[in-house]
Amino acid sequence: MNTTPTPNEDWLFEITPKNSFFSFPFKEVWHYRDLLFLFVKRDIVTVYKQTVLGPLWYLIQPLFTAITFTIIFNSVAGIKTGAVPPFLFNMAGITVWNYFTACLTGTSDTFRANASIFGKVYFPRIITPLSIVISNLLKLGIQFGIFFVFYAFYFFQGAAVGLHWSVVMLPILILFMGILGLGLGMLISSLVTKYRDFTHLIGFGVQLLMYLSAVMYPLALIEEKLPQYGWLVHYNPLAYSIETSRYMLLNVGTLSVNGLLFTFVVTMFVFFAGLLVFNRTEKSFIDTV
Repeated sequence: MNTTPTPNEDWLFEITPKNSFFSFPFKEVWHYRDLLFLFVKRDIVTVYKQTVLGPLWYLIQPLFTAITFTIIFNSVAGIKTGAVPPFLFNMAGITVWNYFTACLTGTSDTFRANASIFGKVYFPRIITPLSIVISNLLKLGIQFGIFFVFYAFYFFQGAAVGLHWSVVMLPILILFMGILGLGLGMLISSLVTKYRDFTHLIGFGVQLLMYLSAVMYPLALIEEKLPQYGWLVHYNPLAYSIETSRYMLLNVGTLSVNGLLFTFVVTMFVFFAGLLVFNRTEKSFIDTV
């Protein structure tokens, strides 16, 4: 029996290297959408499987972090948050920051963590980091839920809090933070296949980046206290994202149009750079991972 395909035989799929390093396989991602949803479900269900508190960790982590920041930075260090309660100020910044870090750390280990799957079956590799970004939206929604519980508590206690009308643009801001985390994650994941040191540096780097992203202090504080080091924060797109999110949610701080434009440009650059390196690495990573 001759099983050799004839030249005229039509193939359903042909697996070949991508022609463009910047290509994003929208059509393939849609074709494998069921697999994408399965990965999203896996990321949500298995993270806290066989744990005592389960999904409650989604609430415990930002809650205790906000309490710690309030004690250390507001009570001890004396950082002022204006008329907004310090706990609510910190909770807003931490909630948004956690989404970025979850996307970054989750996608930064894509190739190494999924090498056994990638080596056995074909599917668009971009689905794996993309599923992490999507699944983290659910975690973000849960954490926003607890934020608004405390928001309502302080509001009925007479605290000077109120949503700014620009809060309707918050989903767009969250989207760009997810894209930035995805781009950085794809870039780091590609580097990890050859240089394992990056897995040790990512945790330290995220902690350092948090202090440079105005998570626990107003952006204006740097200009007032440390103007000579202000450039470290002002050239950080995450600082504008955190400051803008607090402006939308608490009507405190500033809204910088130039800062948001800078954030958009950097986000797009990082995403396409990450996509370029990711597409190049997926062709040969199985030999080095």
